[in-house]
Amino acid sequence: MNKKVLSYLGIVLLIFMIHSCSSSPEKAILERYFHAMSLDDLNTLSTMAIEPADFEFNSWEIVEVTEEYSDLFDLPELDKKEKELKEKVDDLTIETLNARDEMDTAKFEMERRRTRANINKFNETEENYNEMREQHKELQKQYNEVKQAAENEERMALFSLGGDFPGVRQFEGEVHKKDVEVKVNRNGEEVNYKIFMRQYELNDPQSNITHNGRWIILRFERLD
Repeated sequence: MNKKVLSYLGIVLLIFMIHSCSSSPEKAILERYFHAMSLDDLNTLSTMAIEPADFEFNSWEIVEVTEEYSDLFDLPELDKKEKELKEKVDDLTIETLNARDEMDTAKFEMERRRTRANINKFNETEENYNEMREQHKELQKQYNEVKQAAENEERMALFSLGGDFPGVRQFEGEVHKKDVEVKVNRNGEEVNYKIFMRQYELNDPQSNITHNGRWIILRFERLD
């Protein structure tokens, strides 16, 4: 076999090895993770997973890996929605307080002089206040949910990127995802877990620099 053929085979083997490592990151990540777990190394676990799982085990193996899929990074949209809802909540808070003041005034007038007009006025203002209070509660709930979703997405993105990026809420890009099912032997009992993994590939529109984050573990979910 001549040198040309050997060189060609070496290049093919190298490409195959690189492709294998890049397309199957879960194996290397989980090997490091379970090794750290066996040592009860909580510091290492916390650098690899958003919600670290820590339990005793005898052995583990990968059962299934889903196909990798990608979603658009939606933090900019969540951030925009959060700000819009915050403004609406603030405005409705003022309106609700004003409605309560009107109701209190009408109540005072009704107690001072119980005429039909004063009673009707109080009933109207009370109904209006109750309606606005319910609207405020619902809007506040929506705002809290969006705010929490934005904070969670920001935390996961920064965890994957491995740095402090103040402008991350305006970054653009994709979130790569895959799930891994593992079978763990825990003192003779076999338990299956679903492991959620993500990797962020984001571009900073201000500097036009693309940041390729690392694969991270979100959490373990026990399968019954």
